[in-house]
Amino acid sequence: MRSLLIAAGLACLVVLAACAGCTSSTATTTPSYSVDSNGVLSLTCAPVTTNETVLFANDTYTLSKFVLHTTTGDVVTYLSYPKTPKAVIVYLPGAGEKITGHESRMVTYAAAGYAFMFFDYRGRGGETAGSAFSPQADYAKFEQKEWPEFYLTICDISSARAMLATKFGVPVYAVGGSNGGRYAAVAAGVDKNFAGYVGISTADWGLKDAVTAQGGSGDVLRFAESLEPSTYLPTISPRPVWMFHNATDPVIPFVEGKALYTMANAPKNFTEFNGDHGINADVDTRLIAQWAQIY
Repeated sequence: MRSLLIAAGLACLVVLAACAGCTSSTATTTPSYSVDSNGVLSLTCAPVTTNETVLFANDTYTLSKFVLHTTTGDVVTYLSYPKTPKAVIVYLPGAGEKITGHESRMVTYAAAGYAFMFFDYRGRGGETAGSAFSPQADYAKFEQKEWPEFYLTICDISSARAMLATKFGVPVYAVGGSNGGRYAAVAAGVDKNFAGYVGISTADWGLKDAVTAQGGSGDVLRFAESLEPSTYLPTISPRPVWMFHNATDPVIPFVEGKALYTMANAPKNFTEFNGDHGINADVDTRLIAQWAQIY
């Protein structure tokens, strides 16, 4: 079932399209973004600086708070890592997930040889400032040639990937659960340097279908497509796409997750896991086992 917030905003997109276009465009500068005729987003992101505060360290792992200082605000992340990780997971959480719910998971991944970053992206209501996801508010910025917050978030995720790749010199994967899986899919599609994508209990937003049903076209449709995971999943290949979904998921229906999965090209894998919605110990075990076959 899609969130009420997103559903309420869909109708506004077409209305905004009818009202927009009166503001003159500004000159292209760096950083910049563009969206092609197929709705595919391209980004040139501003450089960021980072600050690491070590919170805990022992023989198994180090836990740090990493803050990305961007030109539009600070983004808070938490990173656990062994001395020599084999790969790094950038995890985009779903609504309501807190770092405290992932502490044991971070130890598990570190013990298995993987670094795990909990990424508190903009608008979640956590430590990173921002507005809750609003397609209509972001579309208004898009039409005014300003930066939609969604695009800023994709830049944040890409910047984290670059920082982690430099720090560890190993592959970095975009992983996300529920809403976070949507952001992670777009990030993996836009940033070709991600090693692969893992989506857990996730699916399309449904924006493209809603806009089309309302007769929307042109800029509003192109913008809606730029937010949809399905726009990018085909482009992730030959990097792997792994998706996990529970058959009785009470939040995002299984059929919607499977529909998104069908958009991906090989190599890919779809797994029904034990649980209800979102990442859990069963997903962790299966993911670590899959990575063990690679590293």
